[in-house]
Amino acid sequence: MEGQSKSFQKKLGLGVDTGGTYTDTVIVNLEKNNPLAKAKALTTREDLAIGISNSIDKLDSNLLSKISLVSISTTLATNSIVEGKGGRVGLIVVGHETYPDLPVDEYIEIDGGHKLGGEELKKLDVEKAKLFINEIKDKVDAFAISSYLSIRNPEHEIILTRMVNKLASLPVVSGHELSSELGFYERTTTAVLNAKLIPIISELIKSLNKVFHAKKIQAPIMVVRGDGSLMGEAISAERPIETILSGPAASVIGAQFLTNEKDALVIDVGGTTTDIAILREGRPHLNSKGATIGGWKTRVKAIDILTSGVGGDSRIIVDHRKVKLSPRRVIPLCIASELYPTFFDKLKNMKKRKTILPPPYVDPRKKGLIQTTDFLVAMKKVSGLKILSKEDKLIKILKKGPHSLYEAYDLLGINPYAFDLEKLFELNIINQIGLTPTDLLHHEGSYTEYDEKAAEMGVEIQSRRIGYASNRFIKEAKNAVTNKITREILSKLIYEQIGKSDITYCKICQYLLNNMIESKGRDDIECNLDLKKKIIGIGAPAEAYLPKVAKLLNTELIVPQHAEVGNAIGAITGSIFETIEILIKPKPGFADIEDPPCILHSSFERKEFNSLAEAVEHSINFYSKECKNRAIQSGAHILEIKKEREDQYAHAQAGYGKGILLETRLKIVAIGKPRLFTKED
Repeated sequence: MEGQSKSFQKKLGLGVDTGGTYTDTVIVNLEKNNPLAKAKALTTREDLAIGISNSIDKLDSNLLSKISLVSISTTLATNSIVEGKGGRVGLIVVGHETYPDLPVDEYIEIDGGHKLGGEELKKLDVEKAKLFINEIKDKVDAFAISSYLSIRNPEHEIILTRMVNKLASLPVVSGHELSSELGFYERTTTAVLNAKLIPIISELIKSLNKVFHAKKIQAPIMVVRGDGSLMGEAISAERPIETILSGPAASVIGAQFLTNEKDALVIDVGGTTTDIAILREGRPHLNSKGATIGGWKTRVKAIDILTSGVGGDSRIIVDHRKVKLSPRRVIPLCIASELYPTFFDKLKNMKKRKTILPPPYVDPRKKGLIQTTDFLVAMKKVSGLKILSKEDKLIKILKKGPHSLYEAYDLLGINPYAFDLEKLFELNIINQIGLTPTDLLHHEGSYTEYDEKAAEMGVEIQSRRIGYASNRFIKEAKNAVTNKITREILSKLIYEQIGKSDITYCKICQYLLNNMIESKGRDDIECNLDLKKKIIGIGAPAEAYLPKVAKLLNTELIVPQHAEVGNAIGAITGSIFETIEILIKPKPGFADIEDPPCILHSSFERKEFNSLAEAVEHSINFYSKECKNRAIQSGAHILEIKKEREDQYAHAQAGYGKGILLETRLKIVAIGKPRLFTKED
């Protein structure tokens, strides 16, 4: 691809995807929609900009100055929520009690709020809010405001937002701006998490701008939302919560772009996880209830996805002569060998060692047997944490490089049972190196980005433990991966149909699944599956594992060219979508007349009209302009405005007209492609 670089002078786009393990970059000719260069580098979780810079450095440098658009899909918001990271938040709750579990630093409850029809519940306590803002403005990084039923009348949140802007000059997030759905707890949670993420995403954007400036890339930066659409960097800094599940959404957009399929199952096999999503009518299927991340229920519209803890970096263990997958993510042997200069020799010495820990060591929380190929390595400095002396001694030797528990025992004389390893893993103080599916692919030669010899040695060590030849061990381990992915696909599809997927305790269900997937119990009956959708495989390991998955499900597999950077391609080929939803309800007592007087509810206003026709006309005229302005602020260039209307009636008996109008819902959508950087700018 690099040989084509001289013929393209402009309209090139740089797509970036920061996954849990790898950061992918791709340069696409935006006029012809074809990739010109692609690269991968390890994701640097402590500073994502480093991994992004390393990946860009592997691209054709002649193309970088011609880039006119950058778009990034990021795991930063999702990871920060799961890990409980973020800025300090001051929460103002209006007309309701505060939920005690919300991750806020300061909070207050004040009078106010509204009724379901938008009428004022109580007068807003402006003075109490003012005192609170002045008291904590130097103790927090952002404010979140959530007023009861603000989606039916946002006036109290609007008043408080203006007050914060005047008194504190800090970012402020209002619940009505993020969701138009009922659900006070979810809306409050969404506002709090959004406020918490603002400094994190702002810092990422600053870091990216420094990287791009250093590499002489002059282009607007877009960020992928969790629903697959794009938003400009300014909007992403204001509403970072919308970037949760950004990466999986980009993979679905990339899958659709690379295959032109409208309806399919998208399986993104990554280093850390496998993401399963459904493509319907050319767009990702969204979770109508809002995404749940890190146990927090939100009202963020995001891709409906099932994430399975099986990926290229999943830990492979041997347990009672069986090859199994552990959900823990570890550093593959082949990568560790390149990261740590002494590691290969340590692995070689382990191969020579005849004994194993007697009996096989199980960590205190039963997360899996410690394996002969397992090593530990220090990850970050410990500050402000109470660490027991024995753990402290272990950390000190790990700072010098990877060590196995055998070596730790030899050096410290401390029984491995004594270490609370799980605590150190959870705090990210140490990490684990181990045999993974990535090592299997290196051993068999289907993927050889890193040290093949280290992978080969790890497979030989584990094969020897259970008396298998290497090829048999690899086959068993790969079967464990494909069987796990197949089960997760079925779980996702069953949930789509009946709203439940937990079949763990049903012996009949387990028998049928084992019969279909693992060819067990076929003496008298044989069960087969027929998936009614094609599978699109995304990710570097897709070709290694998904052919068998497709065979088990009796369906067609498509692994398109450039599938290994499908997420990055999805990031740069997406579109901008801005949506405004309006609810119009008849005034009480007038619902049964032909064109009733109505009340309009939106994130901007509550307004009364003499007729439904007037309310609809106002909505289409005013909100089409507002939606267009939002899309332009997000960086859209060529725009298309779509309008959707749904009238809901309580139907009378047949022959008595349309019935009684319950409500009218309008949706205004502005769709556009990002505006490209030109020298005239």
